[in-house]
Amino acid sequence: MNPINDRIKDDLDILFVGFNPSIRSGETGHNYANPNNRFWRILHESRLTERKYKPEEDDQLLELGFGFTNIVSRPTKAADEITKDEYREGRTELRRKISTFKPRIVCFVGKGVYQQYSGIKELPWGVQEQSVIPGTVDFVAPSSSGLVRMKIEDVIKIYSELPRLVSSLKTGI
Repeated sequence: MNPINDRIKDDLDILFVGFNPSIRSGETGHNYANPNNRFWRILHESRLTERKYKPEEDDQLLELGFGFTNIVSRPTKAADEITKDEYREGRTELRRKISTFKPRIVCFVGKGVYQQYSGIKELPWGVQEQSVIPGTVDFVAPSSSGLVRMKIEDVIKIYSELPRLVSSLKTGI
């Protein structure tokens, strides 16, 4: 199964970072394509997007200032299939991408993604005290997987901080 292409460019408002693509994403070539994944609903209901996009429309979100990548590019059924070597290589590659493209906010879609990236084990939801790459804001949000046990309303509430954060970073207020 092939990795899916990043949707990334310079000066993004938010770069969303997941663990790795699902098998369905690997089959379709689009982010968050598993029908049980709530990512597209969360983006819409948190007011990041005006409508609920479909996975096959992920390229269109670049024009809205949103990009996509993963800490590991290999599709798997579950994150527990990712090896330590893949995480080590992924951390290095992700730091390079963030340094190169300089998004305003890096939103880690899952606490575990940020833990693997930063090496920090205890952390809150939302904006992190210190970013790994200076000049960006690290934001930790719950995973959008249907396996997450948090209520969807609580997940959406955390993501709802992002539109205000983007606005404040753009206006400097």
